[in-house]
Amino acid sequence: MSGIFCSLRQLSVTYGRGAAAALDSVDLDIAAGERLAIIGESGSGKSTLARALAGLLPEGAKVRGEMLWSALGHPPRPGRDFGFVFQDPGSSLNPVLTIGEQVAEGASRHLGLSWKQAYARAEELLERVRIAQPDKAMRAFPHQLSGGQRQRVAIAAAIAARPALLIADEATSALDVVVQAEIVRLLDGLVREDGMTLLFITHDIALVSGFVDRIAVFRNARLVEAGPLRSVLSAPKSDYTAALIASHRDLATPPLIEEVAS
Repeated sequence: MSGIFCSLRQLSVTYGRGAAAALDSVDLDIAAGERLAIIGESGSGKSTLARALAGLLPEGAKVRGEMLWSALGHPPRPGRDFGFVFQDPGSSLNPVLTIGEQVAEGASRHLGLSWKQAYARAEELLERVRIAQPDKAMRAFPHQLSGGQRQRVAIAAAIAARPALLIADEATSALDVVVQAEIVRLLDGLVREDGMTLLFITHDIALVSGFVDRIAVFRNARLVEAGPLRSVLSAPKSDYTAALIASHRDLATPPLIEEVAS
């Protein structure tokens, strides 16, 4: 990790006049190249944070505070500077286009590749995300794949234009435990290989216990605490964080993703 990728200063988001803040006065630095987990229960503000960073807030949302993009020097461009992986790949995959068309589109549009070049890159990406028989998968439609396969395709599409930031918003919560571990291991490998910054959003603190560099805990639209993973897990400063850790007894067992020595 080197330098700050993005600094949030007093970032607040509300969705309507008189509504409670969905994100309330958040100060947070995201380091370039780090894997940062955003942890919180439903309604904690974690998904609002992701959408604020990506410029995907709904029309009418009111944003206050600052987002300073130190590494880019400008707000990120969707599809080019950041990729977004949603909980339900059905949200990002078009049912009437083939897998190859959907993965190739980002590379063609943002990297200036010819369609032939983009299509070849799409097949390479499907192989990278470990889709069996990628040449055949290129001609398939989303409904012909399993949920885990569709999520792998969504990841391939999200990184097609070589983004600097990858946001995974509850990208594993709709999958079974075995497939969750496979997807987390896949994301870990991809961000390491490509030097991406990863924002991994989840309610499951155990899932990230052996995977990320830092953790930021949210509750009721506010940032409760943030710090290196091992420090937060071993000596949480917040009672809420301590309760989250205590509720996951499996944190005492080996993590799904073992730390890889650098």
